[in-house]
Amino acid sequence: MKNQLIVTSILFALSAGMPAFASDDDEDCNVPISQWQSREAARDWAESQGWDVRRIKTDDDCYEIKGYDQSGREIEVKIDPGTLAIVKFEYEDDYDDDDNRKKNKTRGNDTRSTGPITPPDNGLFAPGSAPKVIVK
Repeated sequence: MKNQLIVTSILFALSAGMPAFASDDDEDCNVPISQWQSREAARDWAESQGWDVRRIKTDDDCYEIKGYDQSGREIEVKIDPGTLAIVKFEYEDDYDDDDNRKKNKTRGNDTRSTGPITPPDNGLFAPGSAPKVIVK
């Protein structure tokens, strides 16, 4: 009896420390394809929201729209293909979720310099020497 109590206590303690795995089923769309609205309807709806649509694809049986909102922020939106209701809305940031590196993205013309960069003329940088740090 004592061993059973110890084993039960250990199993209970281990199960309490286990993470709960959330399902993303709530982000899936379960609409028969015969009831889907067209991609053009989804695009028209998104543009009526003031979004600049760059791509529409199917993901988890939903339409996934990638583009930019009215203020130029990059967005990713999942919508129900039958009702065109928003299922999930995300603002995309400048960091890659996989490795936390900053993405090299620009919207419109790329204005990044391709030539050598000259340091600012503020006395902190001198050619051929390490940068100086001044703490006040």
